[in-house]
Amino acid sequence: MSPTIVIIIGFVVLILLFLSRMPIAFVMALVGFLGFSYLVSIGAGLSLVAKDMYAIFSSFVYTAIPMFVWMGYIAFHMGISKKLYTAAYKLIGHLRGGLAAATIGACGAFGAVCGSTTATAATMGVVALPEMRRYKYSDSLATATVASGGILGALIPPSVLFIIYGIATEQSISELFLAGIFPGILLLVLFIVTIYILTLRNPRLGPAGPKANFKEKVAALSGGTGETIVIFCIVIGGLFAGFFTPTEAGATGAASVLLVALSRRQLTWQGFITSVADTTKLSAMLFMLVTGAVIFGRFITISGMPTEVTGWAGGLPLPRFVILGIVLFILFVLGCFMDGVAVLLLTLPIVFPLIMTLGYDPIWFGVIMVVVTGLGMITPPVGLNVYVVYGVAKDVPLMTIFRGIWPFVGAIIICIAILIAFPQIAVFLPGLMR
Repeated sequence: MSPTIVIIIGFVVLILLFLSRMPIAFVMALVGFLGFSYLVSIGAGLSLVAKDMYAIFSSFVYTAIPMFVWMGYIAFHMGISKKLYTAAYKLIGHLRGGLAAATIGACGAFGAVCGSTTATAATMGVVALPEMRRYKYSDSLATATVASGGILGALIPPSVLFIIYGIATEQSISELFLAGIFPGILLLVLFIVTIYILTLRNPRLGPAGPKANFKEKVAALSGGTGETIVIFCIVIGGLFAGFFTPTEAGATGAASVLLVALSRRQLTWQGFITSVADTTKLSAMLFMLVTGAVIFGRFITISGMPTEVTGWAGGLPLPRFVILGIVLFILFVLGCFMDGVAVLLLTLPIVFPLIMTLGYDPIWFGVIMVVVTGLGMITPPVGLNVYVVYGVAKDVPLMTIFRGIWPFVGAIIICIAILIAFPQIAVFLPGLMR
């Protein structure tokens, strides 16, 4: 069989195994191994698996992932998420829809020390949902706010998705982190505007909470945001100034959060053990996803598919923004069924060469890709953030959460359109770094 037929069969088998609920990492590794072995030899396939697995699990660059993940788990167990929410609540909780807007602000702030969309959604769900329900917020608005706000955890640095994208495409992780700051703020503002419009049209969705006095606001800000700002400035400032590599920045961030937790006696021994265990589990899962995707990527590369797709798409009599739109739609559809990390790793071997041929900035496209995969994390049928919030809320029907999602979907689409029209929003800070 020709390589083209083999790669088509490989994708069909890949989809069938996905539907069987076999773990995504093992599916990509198995199909990649079998396809590569068929096109080259079984000996080469076995050697490929051994070399790639060893290379990834022993890579110094990839150690940035567990460092940033641990940083987020320590922050959660020391109660930073609750402090951030309290600070945002004291500032704007008295406005109509203010608690929901405060949740979005807290999600953005927690994303600055977390890096995971599902972890941000789960953490803020535990903190914010009881308060919004206590003040008679609509279940659909409350749960949708938390699920959508979780996306900010993947966009505002540090971000696991940016680390994986940077390694897979050989782009600067430091520049990707900087590129995510302004788009993250833009999306945060769009979410808050969406909440304001919704509650303006229907005040029953988000009643106003009690108003805090000036002293309470100052106390909440000084106790809830100071440490987050300091840690964020240390990590991102060190990257921007060239003091740290991404791995060193992750280690510095984790050590900073740990020192703050110990100095303030806000981390119990059980919390420390749990944070290490959760970090190990999540990091192992991510490493296996990367390994499976690399093996599958070897199969795609040896088949010649990226070259063929790039040549075919480049020869289409269509404007490049139309081709970009088709690519983004495919990424969005895949994101509805798969985790964002899996979408990145599965599509980059094909999509990235095409984007480079079209002449788009790779750093800018990394931001766009993270936003689009985030969109898939909240849309049916398998919006992972929605299921995370569903698990936290427990007694809120799944369809109620999905009904509340659509205004936020519109905000994300507007964000993507703005970033496409004004790419400088994403590339300005990386340009300064260069």
